[in-house]
Amino acid sequence: MINGGKLRLDGQIMSKPHRAALPGMVLTFQQATQIRVIEILELGNRRGPAPEAQALYKDLSPQIPKPKSDKSFSDEFEFRDTGSGRPTKRERRQTTKLKDPFAL
Repeated sequence: MINGGKLRLDGQIMSKPHRAALPGMVLTFQQATQIRVIEILELGNRRGPAPEAQALYKDLSPQIPKPKSDKSFSDEFEFRDTGSGRPTKRERRQTTKLKDPFAL
């Protein structure tokens, strides 16, 4: 991210990774489709669990409301009406019997 110029430290674009981050500095970067603004509160001494790491910074990012939708893709998939979609094995056999009464 730094070599690509996609990280800002106190508003200045970082082009080289040599500059150290200190408490009180503000990092700005893009994470997926969201712009994150992070203020460094303390520096960690070790690599630890996520709750411990989250205590070392303060998130100043603007909260963007998510668009409200009636149903998400997963809701539609999980709760289908009976009879919609592909026929079950039983329904397929019944259809085959209707078309050809001598079929197995």
